[in-house]
Amino acid sequence: MNENIIELKNISKAYGDNTVLDNLNLEIKRNEFLTLLGPSGCGKTTTLKILAGFETSDSGNVIFENTDISSVPPYARALNTVFQKYALFPHLNVYENIAFGLKIKKVSKDLIDKKVKEMLKLVSLEGFEKRKIDSLSGGQQQRIAIARALVNEPKVLLLDEPLGALDLKLRKEMQLELKKIQKKLGITFVFVTHDQEEALTMSDTIIVMNNGKIQQMGTPEDIYNEPSNAFVANFIGESNILSGIMLEDFKVKFSGKLFQCVDKGFGNNTPVQVVIRPEDIKIVEPDKGMVKGRVSSVIFKGVHYEIEVEVDGVKWILHNTKCVEAQTEIGMDITPSDLHIINKESDV
Repeated sequence: MNENIIELKNISKAYGDNTVLDNLNLEIKRNEFLTLLGPSGCGKTTTLKILAGFETSDSGNVIFENTDISSVPPYARALNTVFQKYALFPHLNVYENIAFGLKIKKVSKDLIDKKVKEMLKLVSLEGFEKRKIDSLSGGQQQRIAIARALVNEPKVLLLDEPLGALDLKLRKEMQLELKKIQKKLGITFVFVTHDQEEALTMSDTIIVMNNGKIQQMGTPEDIYNEPSNAFVANFIGESNILSGIMLEDFKVKFSGKLFQCVDKGFGNNTPVQVVIRPEDIKIVEPDKGMVKGRVSSVIFKGVHYEIEVEVDGVKWILHNTKCVEAQTEIGMDITPSDLHIINKESDV
């Protein structure tokens, strides 16, 4: 599991004056589900295209199984790509779409038949062989696109926002379906999305990107619970990001109060930013809280209420399953492990 299947070394790419990738270095392990996550224009799709061979980097190397494939054409790489626009052939039926790549490789008819049936079973579309593409729903078309890519037995499957065109319910179903397929086949998936919940749901490893650079790499839990900078904290979930002073190891001051924390190594009297997730703030009686504030608005979000609280002119966001009336004064408690300290200059 720990063996690298792909390495991107010092990859840079610019279009005119616009630098899309800035000296990117990335290792992708065999059999992992890795997600490139970030806003539009951060470089994630360009990274995928360079991996697939559809784009050439200005500098750097693409290493696949210890071999430099930077100049190898897409069709000769052991990678297949599934795009957001599934690019299925409308004049071919489901069977012919899935079999297309195998026919080009001159695979025998019996083997094609066996493999297509295996793929249809894998994506839960048995009996759909003769169906026309335009008679299928978006979710079914997406499954056929995945089956067509997987039938060639690639060592790596690249997926460029493949769930983007689906409605929310189907999208959530397909997230679980894709993860199941990946686990069953045991091949490497490299998935591109701007949807943080999708990345958290599916990935073994998440790469958060912005401005052509990797901001943080880690497990979904690491990325969510220990954001490395303000960009990651803001992009993954919601966060309160407050200015503070790290007085010494395990002690931070913000909102005019001294707090215990679990962070160290920032030095003494260092300006920092304190990240607090809205769901980690406990509401208590005003005189029993570490911090006191007044509720300025309450919005019902289904699972919880989003509560905006003003503390000395600074707005805090809380998530709580109990409703609090606007204009109520409340106290707030935060445990030391729920305070995440990041460097002041990390705000990108």
